[in-house]
Amino acid sequence: MSVGGLSTARLGRMAEVLRGSVERGEVAGIVALVSRRDALHVETIGVQDLESPAPMRRDTIFRIASMTKAVTAVATMILVEEARLRLDDPVDRWLPELTDRRVLRAMDSRVDDTVPAKRAITLRDLLTLRWGLGAIMARPGTFPIQQAIREVGLAPGPDPIAFDADEYMRRLGSLPLLHQPGEGWFYHTGYDVLAVLIARVAGMRFEDFLAERIFAPLGMADTGFHVPAAKLSRLATCYRTEAGQLKVYDTAAGGLWSRPPALATELVSTAEDYLAFARMLLAKGRHGRERILARPTVELMTTDHITPAQKQASPFFPGFWDNIGWGFGVAVVTRRDNIFAVPGCYGWDGGFGTSFIVDPAEEMVAVLMIQRMMTSPDDDRIKRDFLTLAYQAIDD
Repeated sequence: MSVGGLSTARLGRMAEVLRGSVERGEVAGIVALVSRRDALHVETIGVQDLESPAPMRRDTIFRIASMTKAVTAVATMILVEEARLRLDDPVDRWLPELTDRRVLRAMDSRVDDTVPAKRAITLRDLLTLRWGLGAIMARPGTFPIQQAIREVGLAPGPDPIAFDADEYMRRLGSLPLLHQPGEGWFYHTGYDVLAVLIARVAGMRFEDFLAERIFAPLGMADTGFHVPAAKLSRLATCYRTEAGQLKVYDTAAGGLWSRPPALATELVSTAEDYLAFARMLLAKGRHGRERILARPTVELMTTDHITPAQKQASPFFPGFWDNIGWGFGVAVVTRRDNIFAVPGCYGWDGGFGTSFIVDPAEEMVAVLMIQRMMTSPDDDRIKRDFLTLAYQAIDD
């Protein structure tokens, strides 16, 4: 039997394989969701917390970390569509902390060995992560700039940012750029800056802008930057792997996401909330009678903007650029090298194991929710199995 072009018999394999990951103690629980045309398949496996019998549910809440980037990009493009921001305008007006940048002469230079930036940082630079700062994929202590980043309290890590927007930008503005604006790709930091930019341009808190312009229209009632007390029983415990065992990283009650953050940058959400967001992207910006973005805007967001030369100069981890590029807030598949690697498909992962993809060619969305800290590229095996199982169920 097939519904929406998905074989129900083949979808049955998904529960068996994912259940094995729980039984082997790799994760506490999983919510996996596949939507294609008029079909919706959801698996809920395991528990929310290893010390509790509470099972995983369709409305379990997860820390989605960098899956927030796609939401931030949509919020940014709402302001671009309203001509309140422009892609190639400097952001100095709104982010004066980023004016008159200095740039390291070389990655291994002393922090004070800099040259002037050749031009101002633009909105496009932030969206494409080519603005000049980000995660340095090298052992701590390899470069002097890493120590400088640590000294101002901005070393990369899984915890929420500890400073408010103004203090965060002041500290960020004290650092030199790693490269000239527009010349290289460094992951992550640009989207924290975009959260500050959106709030300043919109004249309201970032979280309020998202709630008003995205979450309310899409019915994303369980998505936000912390979990209210009344919903904490639905927040899954987050784990890390230590010596092959799951150890608690963050609890629900009293945990890092049980209270509002100093700077709102990383969301919590549910599989079905995020499905509504991903379906909006699949529908080229429309959700029912609501239009969040115009079709051309979504097409621009989901185009690879990184040139071959920039990819060559921007190591993330080995093989990262082999079959993907980067749009606005999402990675975009550029070459087919796997069952689930469809050119034009796009999505992104979160650092606690969450993931989503949107496949326009197959009219499909897939969302995976787990809560285990990722520490290496090898941590995505469950995601790769899930996507393989989703695509092998296509029956037309």
